[in-house]
Amino acid sequence: MDIRLISMIKKYVVLIALLILSSPFLFSQTLVPPKREFRGAWLATVVNIDWPSKPGLSTEAQKSELIHILDNHQQSGINAIMLQIRPATDALYGRGRELWSRFLTGKQGRAPSPFYDPLDFAIVEAHKRGMELHAWFNPYRATFDLIDSHTDAQHITKQKPEWFFTFGGKKLFNPGIPEVRDYIVQVIMDVVKNYDIDGVHFDDYFYPYPENNQTIHDEEAFHKYGTSFSTIGDWRRHNIDTLIHVLTDSIHTAKKYVKFGISPFGIWRNKSQDPDGSESNGFDGYSQLYADARKWTKSGWLDYINPQIYFPFYYKAAPYEKLVDWWSNNAFGKHVYIGQGAYRVTEKRAGWNNPHQIPDQIRYLRKNTRVQGSVFFSSKSLTDNLAGVNDSLCTEFYCYPALQPAMLWLDAISPNAPQQLQAIILGNGVQMNWQAPTKATDGDMAYGYVIYRFDEGEEIRTDQAKNILKISFDASQTSYFDKTILPDKRYTYVVTSIDRLKNESLNSNLVEVKTSTLKTALNP
Repeated sequence: MDIRLISMIKKYVVLIALLILSSPFLFSQTLVPPKREFRGAWLATVVNIDWPSKPGLSTEAQKSELIHILDNHQQSGINAIMLQIRPATDALYGRGRELWSRFLTGKQGRAPSPFYDPLDFAIVEAHKRGMELHAWFNPYRATFDLIDSHTDAQHITKQKPEWFFTFGGKKLFNPGIPEVRDYIVQVIMDVVKNYDIDGVHFDDYFYPYPENNQTIHDEEAFHKYGTSFSTIGDWRRHNIDTLIHVLTDSIHTAKKYVKFGISPFGIWRNKSQDPDGSESNGFDGYSQLYADARKWTKSGWLDYINPQIYFPFYYKAAPYEKLVDWWSNNAFGKHVYIGQGAYRVTEKRAGWNNPHQIPDQIRYLRKNTRVQGSVFFSSKSLTDNLAGVNDSLCTEFYCYPALQPAMLWLDAISPNAPQQLQAIILGNGVQMNWQAPTKATDGDMAYGYVIYRFDEGEEIRTDQAKNILKISFDASQTSYFDKTILPDKRYTYVVTSIDRLKNESLNSNLVEVKTSTLKTALNP
């Protein structure tokens, strides 16, 4: 055979191999699930997208639905819930200044009956399951429509009509009015101070998405407050920046452990618009929504950025892989959680007609050490198991528990280790008991515990998720019953402490248990 032909064949073989190895579709090697990963789901309440299933359900029905949703997410490995508690300047919580949401009770201002506080309930139930609860606010949407009967006479739009403009069939706060910013901060701080939330969360709605024949009527406020800005666009971005800067200071002053994160549109700016932009050619949040998300991360105002990259691989206007890489390169040391478009997986269009699209996206982001997890929109897309995504989480990607990533800029001090771990055979299981640790050097006590089990001869490595039996957010529960043991086994148990920000202690003492005496009991 001709030497030149052999050389050409070799080149093509190498090229094909490289394409296979670099393609997220073809190269489907499963990475070992990490021990730390943010695994979130957006639980939307506006127009009852996810919960409650319809307005006006009984208290018991609402609770039952929420428990079912959280149980489902726990089984699939989700460890964070973004619960929408203020969908349209209303409330799914009681200890604040705004009216009860009509999406909850069917009428704005009507409290649940029998009374309960949905946010209190959701926090308790999420924490029982080792899930963080992030309170999701829509900061500027004041009404979802212009139907007068949907808005109570005491609603802020009727008390302060000068604070709002109408756009796209909705009323929206005017972010350029200083009193508006003060009011929104107060609303959010009511929740930070009065509820045991883990985070404050915004989605992508700042100034409204453009619509045909619609204009933002904020000229009067611009002439009054924006004279130092050369363009109205710069002034609008400044208004959003100011709210976010004030909020991050307020939140962390009130409670140092409450995280603040935002989920912007997936494109900040395109490279054709700005040399710092991404390799994309689509709609951008900077010029269209006046959301300068890169500035927020660069300025250190956020604890995490959660870009909505609801696009498939190689999509010309907004390629998933390019945007994941861009956001990870522009997080400036803060966390990046990728917004995953689980709702799109049944679309009959290029990219989404591939059933492996979301699994391949998870594989891709896990190979990037500057990305710490995913958040899926929306909850129902997972619980309905669209395109089998939930099955993939259960059986592959989230098959082991995971701790939420630590945020060392908020707290870098680990708690002390639990003390005097003991374990004994009790019936058909192993009963463990330990003593709570002493205070850490920053004064923090344990917030919860992680229980590990190792097989005989297995290296004691608490950095591996496969050895986790339980992640508990209950510091008062200093015991655990392992009912998953097998006969004729020798196990080693270890417990660690975690603090509120999921810093983890050193290991407790090791305890070995031999289960050979259980053979008769387990195999009658």
